[in-house]
Amino acid sequence: MAKEGCITQWNTTEDTSTLRNRKTASTSQNQSLPFSKGRSSQTPGHLSEDDTQSSNGTSAKSVATGNVNNESKSRVLLMLVVGLSFSTRLYKITEPPHVCWDETHFGKMGSYYINRTFFFDVHPPLGKMLIGLAGYMTGYDGTFPFVKPGDKYEHHNYWGMRGFCAVLGSSLPVFAYLIVLELSQSHTAAFIAATLLIFDTGCITISQYILLDPILMFFIMAAVLSMVKFKQQRYRSFTASWWFWLILTGVNLAGALGVKFVGLFVILLVGLNTAWDLWILFGDLSLSLVEIAKHFLARVAGLILLPLLLYVTVFAVHFVVLNKSGPGDGFFSSAFQSRLIGNNLHNASMPEYLAYGSTITIKNLRIAGGYLHSHWHLYPEGVGARQQQVTAYLHKDYNNLWLVHRADLNDSHSGTPDLIRHGDIIRLEHKETTRNLHAHIHEAPLTKKHFQVTGYGINGTGDLNDLWQVEVCGGRKGDLVKVLRSKVRFVHRATGCVLYSSGKTLPKWGWEQVEVTCSPYLKETPSSQWNIEDHINPKLPNISLSVLKPHFLEILLESHIVMIRGNSGLKPKDNEMNSKPWHWPINYQGLRFSGVNDTEFRVYLLGNPVVWWTNVITLGLYLLMVAVASIALQRRFSLSQTRIEHSLVLKREGGLLLLGWLLHYAPFFTMGRVLYYHHYFPAMLFSSMLTGITLDVLLKSTDLLLRPPYSSWLQRVGLLVLLFGVLYSFYLFQPLSYGMTGPLAHEPGSTMAGLKWMDTWEF
Repeated sequence: MAKEGCITQWNTTEDTSTLRNRKTASTSQNQSLPFSKGRSSQTPGHLSEDDTQSSNGTSAKSVATGNVNNESKSRVLLMLVVGLSFSTRLYKITEPPHVCWDETHFGKMGSYYINRTFFFDVHPPLGKMLIGLAGYMTGYDGTFPFVKPGDKYEHHNYWGMRGFCAVLGSSLPVFAYLIVLELSQSHTAAFIAATLLIFDTGCITISQYILLDPILMFFIMAAVLSMVKFKQQRYRSFTASWWFWLILTGVNLAGALGVKFVGLFVILLVGLNTAWDLWILFGDLSLSLVEIAKHFLARVAGLILLPLLLYVTVFAVHFVVLNKSGPGDGFFSSAFQSRLIGNNLHNASMPEYLAYGSTITIKNLRIAGGYLHSHWHLYPEGVGARQQQVTAYLHKDYNNLWLVHRADLNDSHSGTPDLIRHGDIIRLEHKETTRNLHAHIHEAPLTKKHFQVTGYGINGTGDLNDLWQVEVCGGRKGDLVKVLRSKVRFVHRATGCVLYSSGKTLPKWGWEQVEVTCSPYLKETPSSQWNIEDHINPKLPNISLSVLKPHFLEILLESHIVMIRGNSGLKPKDNEMNSKPWHWPINYQGLRFSGVNDTEFRVYLLGNPVVWWTNVITLGLYLLMVAVASIALQRRFSLSQTRIEHSLVLKREGGLLLLGWLLHYAPFFTMGRVLYYHHYFPAMLFSSMLTGITLDVLLKSTDLLLRPPYSSWLQRVGLLVLLFGVLYSFYLFQPLSYGMTGPLAHEPGSTMAGLKWMDTWEF
């Protein structure tokens, strides 16, 4: 036996995948490293200790037999994982037969695709497109209104959309099994990871309803699996299998980003991993710079250009399908709306120039800035003057109509009305309430350095604070105001401020519409610029608006600006249930999907406590084990080859999963938008896979405490205790996923009595 000091020849920077591939390179490279006394030899990274072991001198026939047994074991376990995963997700898929939680939104959006009706959402379109397609393919006709949670589906065919999401959710434990198996080459680690996800009540619940989450997580896990498979092809560069896994990784990255913008996190994970791989290739002196350049360009094509092309294609399909006017029109510019069938701007004609006596709508040029709007409601006590509210509203509405008058109240004339020019002073009367657009030096509701804008007077009679000077941006005195094309500012004559849409959402007293102020800051910005959209004046000749239709790249850019601003504008509402990121890993608080009392069918999103708390504990345990392993390797402690492999799996493969967890969790601490418990589930997938690897290595380290066969017995007992804990906890908490009725958990006679382990749980 060679001296243990020879361990220093081991290149600790190589991961186990490198070692596995080098096994096949040549027999001369298949030399065993020095072992501690009493340990059997094993080719680095080839088979884990729980799979197949062979002593020095094992015949080729024995190794072949071991490989066959290993593959058979892998197939059996994989079939078991598939069966359990699909059965737990598809069980009671049609219950409850009413709308649950965000099915209100995403089921309705699926209907919009079937009906080709344009809508606005803060997420990219792929997830909703797939939901709509699943519904259409299974006989749903897109007529259910999805008004509010609790609405009965009755005769409507909803199971196809739920079933589609459940099938994608069922693939998550399967992907976890395959990923961990590839990374660790341990069936035990893979089975632990899959079991944690199969029997997690939270993963089951979030997979069974018409939501974006199972679709997003499907693409995230598929991207990680493809990335890991591609990495295993490193010694078969540019072969068919190498290209297949590279391209499939790019396809799944496009899918993740196409469902939600948080798909950027898995793109970052793959990007960092790819950059590291390229750095390793750059240090391989056996490769020429031309070969390295080929590797770089292949990854640019497969992981950047292809996903970008697919992502843009998703939007192209989105715009082609949704070609009818709908509830999302008002979030977009007038030019964007002109392409929608049924919109009043589509193939429309109207007077070209603004005139006195016209009825108009005025749209702010800020993205999602809204239409100038008023209604009968007054500002509440303590918010400026108690006068009629003026807001910006994102939807088409009769309360967006304004009449254009002269400053002197004298609009009487015969023949063609006078046209309005740059510098003219006008008065705007709200058509429905007959009050004038008014401003004064009272403080604005939210933007405190701006002035309040109100509706004032009656039947057009007001005061001097109702007068506004029209300015055409970039215009000169006497220039006419062109409908749709002129950028216009309205300057308040009395105070000198300019009409402004702040983009801030008013509280419930303002119907959560957008704040309109009068800004004393006169710099030209989209927030202070407006255009005339609808224009009705029967005394003026009309022109066609077909020339306004924008190009694809213009609407693609505008849609992204609207989505990003919409996402940033998602703030917590009064009394709304939301949570903080630190709540999530500890299962601090769940989320009610359906039902609030003992007579209703209740579904509650909450993770299996044993699974989630095991994941939290294992995160700390992983860091401790990596620290110990790093110290042992750095100090060149006497270690067996198997122990070195375990250390490398922890550091490299475990480190990859830890990075995935951090990338899908840490960014939420920096977000100002409203956050919910379900945002943690992508990170939870990585945490569960890391738990599988960590506990597997921990169980295999029992030989540090006990000698064989006692160490093997301890491994089996530890594994059985873990599996029993997960299964029994699932048995106790499964009603949260599959539904429950009767008394609440804190009431006598409840089936969940005694299971409210935390006061913050609300089932």
